[in-house]
Amino acid sequence: MSQAPRTLSFEFFPPRNEQAREQLKITRQQLRQFSPAFFSCTYGAGGSTRDGTLQTVTDIIQDGLNAAPHLACIGANKAELRQLLNTYRDLGVKRIVALRGDMPSGMGLFAQDDDLLHASDLVRFIRQEYNDTFHIEVAAYPEFHPQADSAEQDIAHFVAKCQAGADSAITQYFYNPDAYFYFVDEVAKQGVNLPIVPGIMPISGFAKLSRFSNSCGAEVPRWLRLKLQSFADDSASLKAFGLDVVTQLCETLLKGGAPGLHFYTLNNAGTVSTICQRLGL
Repeated sequence: MSQAPRTLSFEFFPPRNEQAREQLKITRQQLRQFSPAFFSCTYGAGGSTRDGTLQTVTDIIQDGLNAAPHLACIGANKAELRQLLNTYRDLGVKRIVALRGDMPSGMGLFAQDDDLLHASDLVRFIRQEYNDTFHIEVAAYPEFHPQADSAEQDIAHFVAKCQAGADSAITQYFYNPDAYFYFVDEVAKQGVNLPIVPGIMPISGFAKLSRFSNSCGAEVPRWLRLKLQSFADDSASLKAFGLDVVTQLCETLLKGGAPGLHFYTLNNAGTVSTICQRLGL
């Protein structure tokens, strides 16, 4: 396990309107008290939120905070990526989350470069074009990518991203810490020892969590799923239980040597702030 200093970071998605943009500014101000290393911002399939991501990143930087935009290569070409990376560089962005991304349904690959089909290709492109201008984050999947044919294939893909020039990784969220520690041990056997920061998804409702998990391949353990279902319409008890579960998960990860925590905030500060306060962060 890496002995790098522990980092705390928070993830947003681009707000859909001006009111949501103003609300996100309030959320950032609430979360900056924890001195995060950076705030990341997601990038829609096929670049569908490109302008929103750029606007959010600009807002973060104008607040005097560090921003880490997500960048995907599917549905893009090198000229487009170079233009966007130049813009980020000029804004003062120091960190990029490099992803393969997904293509929206009904959208062809007319703008796709054949050598930009995988996240490792994007990492290699950024490193070759920009040297050490950007710290490059990549994604990791402790419970394995839903499209991977096997666990071995998924490990190989992650190792390829690291060898292409990644500096660190952020995982998909999970609720079984053993999956994380096993993944870290397995990639270490392949010579990968860069920081792998666990992604943390707070629990505020069962329906939304179930929907997210089904779409991204994250497992909600049976015991947890049944317990959440048992609260029915008692949202207060569900949230209190969720806080306990996720706080304990974070404690286990940090005690086990995780190099930090990356929170998927869903653009809300309340639950995340409570967890960070409980952890003494």
